[in-house]
Amino acid sequence: MLWSDPDDEPPEELRATQAMMRRAGVVLAVAMLLAMLVVGLH
Repeated sequence: MLWSDPDDEPPEELRATQAMMRRAGVVLAVAMLLAMLVVGLH
């Protein structure tokens, strides 16, 4: 890699967006599990 090449590091807003999407995915997965439990208990 040349010294003039740009860093492979993604920009700050992209990293923030990726972190937010990961959190949203975890929240969605937990919500789906809770919904299945509630439906299964009724």
